[in-house]
Amino acid sequence: MIFAKALLLTAAAMVAGVGAGVVPVGPHYGHYAPAPVHYAPAPVHYAPAPVHYAPAPVHYAPPPHHYAPVEVYPDSVPEYSFGYSVSDAHTGDAKSQHETRHGDVVKGSYSLVEPDGTVRTVKYTADHVHGFNAVVDRQPPAHYHHY
Repeated sequence: MIFAKALLLTAAAMVAGVGAGVVPVGPHYGHYAPAPVHYAPAPVHYAPAPVHYAPAPVHYAPPPHHYAPVEVYPDSVPEYSFGYSVSDAHTGDAKSQHETRHGDVVKGSYSLVEPDGTVRTVKYTADHVHGFNAVVDRQPPAHYHHY
């Protein structure tokens, strides 16, 4: 009977210890250790405060444009004529161009001396019917014999 009372007291102490957060440790039931406690930080939910932004209204109207009417001369025919030429004995640069226009027809030519001494001459015409046409002529360099 004493054995049964001791067993019953031990069992009651174990139940009371477990309820109090203590777990018996080791071969002797008389020693108790605190029950293991596992902590985890509480989850943090962060969201930035909403920002309500609206740009300031811009009241802008471009200034009105007043263009002078373009005068049209239906009986006029566009015409021009120009030309130039360069001849530099020091650098060897030699070129020229001449062009004329009467109405929608353009005619012209240009010539130049290429680095190898060849003279290139281009004669061209352009109009609405035939488009742009060019004829290229190349003359070999002139060789001078010195005696």
